[in-house]
Amino acid sequence: MQHNYHAGFACFVGRPNAGKSTLTNAIVGQKIAITSSKPQTTRHTVRGVVHRPDSQLVLVDTPGLHRPRTLLGERLNDLVRATWSEVDVIGLCLPADEEIGRGDRFITGEIAALKATVVAVVTKTDLVDRGKLAQRLMAVQELGEFADIVPVSAVSGEQIQTLVDVMVKHLPQSPQLYPDGMLTDEPEHVLMAELIREAALEGVRDELPHSIAVLVEEVFVEDSGLTRIFADIYVERPSQKAIILGHQAGRLKDVGTRARHAIEDLVGGRVYLDLHVRVAKDWQRDPKQLRRLGF
Repeated sequence: MQHNYHAGFACFVGRPNAGKSTLTNAIVGQKIAITSSKPQTTRHTVRGVVHRPDSQLVLVDTPGLHRPRTLLGERLNDLVRATWSEVDVIGLCLPADEEIGRGDRFITGEIAALKATVVAVVTKTDLVDRGKLAQRLMAVQELGEFADIVPVSAVSGEQIQTLVDVMVKHLPQSPQLYPDGMLTDEPEHVLMAELIREAALEGVRDELPHSIAVLVEEVFVEDSGLTRIFADIYVERPSQKAIILGHQAGRLKDVGTRARHAIEDLVGGRVYLDLHVRVAKDWQRDPKQLRRLGF
């Protein structure tokens, strides 16, 4: 083991839409977690690895803790709490452009009893002026006991490296946990499914986001280097299928184009994407269908 090498796990927590996935992507330097303006977009724990000469920070991106209305919601909350109990550092994300609310106080109370070191991360600082930011930092100080408070902007990159320095400082001495160059341990087909889901979430009506699931059925690479992907987008009702398809399937074509470009960036080559929309009635409440869809 390299002398004085530090390695460990960290995660960002906060109410939905506090900027956790955007921050994870900014720190890892590559898109490993999908982002959307819709709350509760994240459904899996995705690990992103930050390599430094003297340390390795493994970021676990988790769903936002929320009041569950379905079996899927309950499972996502269980996933969040299981992750919290296993990490070394927790970054509590508090958006600079919003007042501290009941949800923030609830989560602060939930994580206070854990063994992890808690760092307060004031996100989205690019959206406020210095005066407003100073007020937010004062309010965060009154919220609880934190090892550090770091204001950051994932969009402008401001203070991102400072935040990594702070989180690494609280990691235990440990040998390297992941091989050099590995940015995520998420299987490629799961990342592909997530990129398709992100494209499908773009611009849909508010009632739809949680009803969309994606399953990649088959991936194979031809001798020419073309990657062929066959995937199904699942919704819960025929009326939702019509929304995803759009007029003369125009919306689905747009989803396919956006997803294909994102997957080409992921695999570093040409992609053929075959998408179908299927109805799986009330899948969020059905244990058998949840299992099939990977939850």
